[in-house]
Amino acid sequence: MDGLALFNSYLNKQQDSFKPCLIALRNLVLSIAPYAEETFSYQVHCFKHHYMLVGIGVTKDFCSLYTMSPKLVKSMKDELKGCKVSGTTIHFSPADALPEPLITKIILERIRQNELLAATRKK
Repeated sequence: MDGLALFNSYLNKQQDSFKPCLIALRNLVLSIAPYAEETFSYQVHCFKHHYMLVGIGVTKDFCSLYTMSPKLVKSMKDELKGCKVSGTTIHFSPADALPEPLITKIILERIRQNELLAATRKK
């Protein structure tokens, strides 16, 4: 199944109130990392670049951005003040989405981390 079909299958199972946020998140991730492979893991729509990059999903009450990097969340703790953070996941209301510059920064840092790790493992 291609990335869009995989995403649409996931999207169709979600509440209508979450759909615009999930679509916007997917579009933003792909605008930053158009080469990212879309996959599904642990009930989350994920994007891979060498390794898992980020994931997007929902809980009962929130949209979620899965950063997949404890180091990143720790380094951005000041920027994430006011956000509901659980482990490596940032939860937010669909009506109060995360700012695009913050999401962009997270994705670019995850790309950098994954490329560094891939280069290190090739040696």
